[in-house]
Amino acid sequence: MNREEKVSPRQFTIFMSLFTMGTAILTVPSNQASYAGRDGWLATMMGAVLGLLLVWLYTSIGKRHPSHSLVQLNEKLLGKWAGKAFSLLFIMLLFIGGPAPVLYYVGNFMTSQMMPDTPIQAFHIAFALIVVMGARLGLEVLGRSAELLFPSFLLLFIVFVLLVAPQAKIDNVQPVLELGFRPMWPAVTYYLSLTALPTATMLLIFPSQIDRPQEARKAFFVGYMFGAVVMILIVALSILVLGSDLTERNMYPSYALAKKISVGRFLERLEAVMAFIWFISLYFKLVLYFYATVTALAQIFNMKEYRPLVLPLGMILVALSLIESPSSVYEQTSELTFWVPFMLLVGVVYPLLLLGLSVIRKARRS
Repeated sequence: MNREEKVSPRQFTIFMSLFTMGTAILTVPSNQASYAGRDGWLATMMGAVLGLLLVWLYTSIGKRHPSHSLVQLNEKLLGKWAGKAFSLLFIMLLFIGGPAPVLYYVGNFMTSQMMPDTPIQAFHIAFALIVVMGARLGLEVLGRSAELLFPSFLLLFIVFVLLVAPQAKIDNVQPVLELGFRPMWPAVTYYLSLTALPTATMLLIFPSQIDRPQEARKAFFVGYMFGAVVMILIVALSILVLGSDLTERNMYPSYALAKKISVGRFLERLEAVMAFIWFISLYFKLVLYFYATVTALAQIFNMKEYRPLVLPLGMILVALSLIESPSSVYEQTSELTFWVPFMLLVGVVYPLLLLGLSVIRKARRS
C-alpha cells in the first residue's frame, strides 16, 4: 500500500469516543431497561467499568506490536498464509456483523421517527454515499472532520442534559437493586457488545496509524471513558425521566426523551438535537468500520491502494443492510440471539488468542 495515513492522539481519542457511542446512544437504554428494569443505569455503569478491562486487553496487544496493524500481526504470529486466512475470516465476519446493522439503524430510525413516507432504501443509499466519500478521502481527512464536529457534539449534548435533567424523578430508580445483581448480567453483556467489544475493530488502525504511538494507549482509554460516561448519562436520564417501563417500550428512548424538553412553553420539541448528536456518532462508527475493512482487505491482498475497493464494498454494504435486516422485529431478535455471542468471540476470544501467541513467541525467543 501507499504511505500509511496517520492521525494525532487527540483525533484518535475523538474516534474512540464516537465509535464507543455509535448506535448505542439511541438503542441501548431500551434494552438496559428491558433486562435490568430501574437498575439499567447501574448495569450500564458496571458494563463501563468492565469495558476498561477489554480496552486494557486491546491496548496491550497494540503496545507489544506498535508498528503492526492487525493484519500484519496475524501474519507475524500465525505465518503468512494462515495469517492471511485468519485476517480474511475476521474481516468477512466484521463486515457482515458490523457496518450493515449500523446502516440499517439509519434507515429504520428515519422511516419510523422522522420521514415515514420515504423508502428505507433511499436513506441507506444516501448515507452509504457519505460513508464511501469519507473512506475515499482517507483517515487524515476523517480525523480533521471529527475535530471540527466534536465541539458541536459536545455542546449539544451538554445542552440536552441540562434541559432534560430538571424532569428527572428519583422515584423512578428506587428501590435500587430490588432484584439483586443476577438480572443485571444480561444487561451488562449487551451493553459491552455494543460499546466496548466492537472497539476491537480499532486494532486495524491502532497504534500503527497514530503519529505518536507512545500516546496511543492513553488516547484509547480516554476516548472509551468519555463515550462510557455519555452512555451512563443517557441511560440514567432515560430511566429517571421516562421510567423503566416507558424506556423499555420505546425503541429509541433517548429520542423520546428529547421530545419532553419544554422551557417556558417556548423552547420545545428539540428531538432534532438528539438526532443530530446521534448522526455524528453513528457516521463515524460506520465510516471507521468501513475504512478498517477496505484497508485491511488491501493489506491482505497486497494492493498498493485501497480506494478501488471502496465503491464496490459500499454497494455490497447497502445490499447487506437490506438483506440482513428485513424488519425491525427481525433485527431485534437476531441482535438478542446472535450479536452478543458473536461479539464475545470477536472481542474477547480472538484478542486473547493473539495476546497468548504473542507472549509465547516472546518467551521462546528469550
